[in-house]
Amino acid sequence: MIQISKVQTPHGEDINSLIQSHEPEVLNHLLNERIPAEPPATKETVKSKSPKSSLEAKFDVSNPELITYERGYLKCTLLGGINMQQADRLRVTLLLERVPKLSPLHSVRQSGLDLYNDNFLQKFIRSAAEKLEYGTSEIRLLLAHLIEELETYRFKAMENKRNKLGDAKPRILTPERREAALKYLKQENLLKQTNLDIGRSGVIGEEVNRLLMYLCFTSRLREQPLHMISLGASGTGKTYLQEKVAELIPEQDQLEITMLSDNAFYYFKQKELQHKLILIEDMDGLSGNNTGSNGALLALRELMSKKRINKRVVSKDAKGNMQTISLLVEGPICVAGTTTKERVYEDNANRSLLIYRDNSSNHFEKVMDYQRRYSAGTVDAKTENEIKELFKDMQTLFKPVSIRNPFAQELKIPQEVFKPLRTNTHYLQFIECVTFYHQFQRELKVDEQTGETYIETTLEDIAAANALLKDVLLAKADEISGECRKFFERLKSHLKENNQSSFYAKPVRQSMRMNPYNFKYYLQQLVRYGLVSVVGGNRYKQGFEYEIANAVEYAELQKNIVTALDAALNRIKEKQRG
Repeated sequence: MIQISKVQTPHGEDINSLIQSHEPEVLNHLLNERIPAEPPATKETVKSKSPKSSLEAKFDVSNPELITYERGYLKCTLLGGINMQQADRLRVTLLLERVPKLSPLHSVRQSGLDLYNDNFLQKFIRSAAEKLEYGTSEIRLLLAHLIEELETYRFKAMENKRNKLGDAKPRILTPERREAALKYLKQENLLKQTNLDIGRSGVIGEEVNRLLMYLCFTSRLREQPLHMISLGASGTGKTYLQEKVAELIPEQDQLEITMLSDNAFYYFKQKELQHKLILIEDMDGLSGNNTGSNGALLALRELMSKKRINKRVVSKDAKGNMQTISLLVEGPICVAGTTTKERVYEDNANRSLLIYRDNSSNHFEKVMDYQRRYSAGTVDAKTENEIKELFKDMQTLFKPVSIRNPFAQELKIPQEVFKPLRTNTHYLQFIECVTFYHQFQRELKVDEQTGETYIETTLEDIAAANALLKDVLLAKADEISGECRKFFERLKSHLKENNQSSFYAKPVRQSMRMNPYNFKYYLQQLVRYGLVSVVGGNRYKQGFEYEIANAVEYAELQKNIVTALDAALNRIKEKQRG
C-alpha cells in the first residue's frame, strides 16, 4: 500500500530557497518532520478548511509568569510576565521564535526590553530579523499587536485588583446594634472603659500605648489625622500590637501594606485612600530598601503632610497616541508603621507620634500567660470577638465635626522638646482627637457669624491627653533614642543593685546578657552624649573603666515635662475659678 506524505516549509519559502539560505542538512530535517498527506479535497472540505493564515493570533495568559502570543509563523513568550504597577513602562524578558522552529538558532532572547522605548525596540527588531531570517515588517507588526494585547490585559488586571480592594461594603448596623454602640459612647469615664475593653479584646498590657494607638487610628476620620510609629527591638511585639488594635477598626477602612514599589501610591484611584488607615507591617522592609529615602516613603510623607500627591506620566490614548496624564491621589490618611530604626526614618518619625514598646519582663510574662491560656482553650474568644464588633460599630457612628479648643492659646509644650513646631501641632491635634471621641457627649454649638457648627474641648480632654502623651513628649525631649535610653536606665539599675559606682564593659555585658555589638553601640552613644565618662583603664587589658556622669538627668527631664503640662492646665483652672 502506498502512503503519501508531505513536508512543511515556512511561509513564503520553497525547497530551492531553503537550500540557498541554509545548510543541506535542512532537507533531512524536513523529511524527518514530514506528515501524512490529506486526501484530495472535495468542494465541501474546501469550504470548511482554509490554509493557516499569517494573521492568525493566539494570546495566552493562563500562566501570568509565562505569557505567550503567537501570530502566523512567529511566537513571543514573556518569561516572568509583566509588571502590573508601572504603567509608564512595559519592560519584559522576551523570547521570539519561528513556528515551526527549523533550527535552535531560530530564536532570540532579550532581557530588560522596554516595549515602550522605540529606539531599543527598533534595534531589537533589526537584530531579530537577521537571526530569524524573517522580514522586519512582520516582526514589527507582531510586536505592535503584542503591545496592544498586553496593555489591554494589564488594564483589566489593574481594574480587577482595584475593584477587589473596593469590594468591602459599608458597615450597616441594625437598630439594636446602633443603639448599643451609641450607649457605649455616651457613658461616663469613656476613655477608662475603652481602655479596659481594648484589653478584654485580646490586647495584653501596654495600657497607655494601646489607647494612644486606638485614638490615633480613630483620627483617620478627621481632616487632620495623626500618624504613629511603633519603635523597639526585633521580636518585642511591635507588629502584634498594631495588628491587634487594628482589629477594632472596620476592615473597609484600612489597608495593610508589606511592600511597595516606588510609584505604587500614584496608581490608587483619586479618592480611594481618603480617610483610610494605612498599616505598614515593617518599614524596614518597605520596597526592599533600608535607606528610608525611596520613592514609596517620599510619596507617603507627601500624603501625610500635604494630603495629596500628583505625578505626571506619559501614556497612550485609545488611538495609540502618546499623551501626558496626571496621577492624582488625595488624602487625608492615617499612617501607622513599625520599625527598629528610628534614625533611619527620621523624616517620617517627625510627622508621627512615637511609641516605644514595653520590654519589661513583667509585660512579657503577661503576654506569655495569655498565650498559654489561649493554647489551653481557656480564653473567652466569643467575648473578644463581640467586643471587636462593638468597637467597629462605634467607629461607623463618628461623624465629621469641627472642634474648637478655647484653651489652646494657653497651652504650651515643655521647652525641652526638640523640633517644637511639629510637636506642638501633634499635641493640639491629639487633644482635639480626644474631644472628637467624646462627640456624643458634647453640646453642638453654632458660630453666629459663620454659621459653622462645632463642639468644644473641655479641661477633662486636656488632662486625658496630657496623661497619654507624657511619654511621647518625653521621648521627643530626650537626646538619645528610646532603645538607648532603655539600655541606660537598665544599666543604672544594675549598678545600683550591685552597689557599683564604676564598671567595666565585659562583666556588665555578661551579667545583663546582651549582644556584644548592641552593648558596645549603646555605650558609645552614652559616652558621645556625655552621659557616661571614661575614668580609667585601657583597651589592652581589662578594658576601659566607665562611670555614669549624671544619674538623675532623666528623672529631672521627666519632672520638667510633667510640671510643664500640669502647670499650663492649672493656670487655666485658676482663671476659671477667678
